[in-house]
Amino acid sequence: MQRGRIDASELDLQEKVVNINRVTKVVKGGRNFRFSALVVVGDENGHVGVGMAKAIEIPAAIKKAIQDAKKHLVKVPIVETTIPHEIIGQFGAGRVLLMPAPEGTGVIAGGPVRDVLEHAGVRDIRTKSLGSNNPRNMVNAVIDGLNRLKKAEEVAKLRGKTVEELLG
Repeated sequence: MQRGRIDASELDLQEKVVNINRVTKVVKGGRNFRFSALVVVGDENGHVGVGMAKAIEIPAAIKKAIQDAKKHLVKVPIVETTIPHEIIGQFGAGRVLLMPAPEGTGVIAGGPVRDVLEHAGVRDIRTKSLGSNNPRNMVNAVIDGLNRLKKAEEVAKLRGKTVEELLG
């Protein structure tokens, strides 16, 4: 489900480099080395984006990845300090289970998943990586899960009911 584009210039975004990888291309004259960067940007208030880019030098790769992340921002529905419901995000072989947690739990997540959730502004959540531990797949799986979250109000509106009817 594609939501409206988010204007990055209006948000106060922080960025975090999740992963830098050296990529080699073997050509007739020898090897060409480049660097790929995986970056997360977010305003810690419900907006987060992930970007990937390659360049000959690390700073250039990071700069390009930040620009890419700003183009791919998503809005995360946050209920108080956690997510509205449990969900499994998938991307390639990466599967990440995201579970809401009571206030005071903190972010219980490993490496790349933690970076995405903290930049999204989620304060209390439990997660479990179920598939690949490749940072790119894990980060994109989290973004997939966050993108598919819906608040009770949205679901009630789609079904033509009130929130009370929906929750019982």
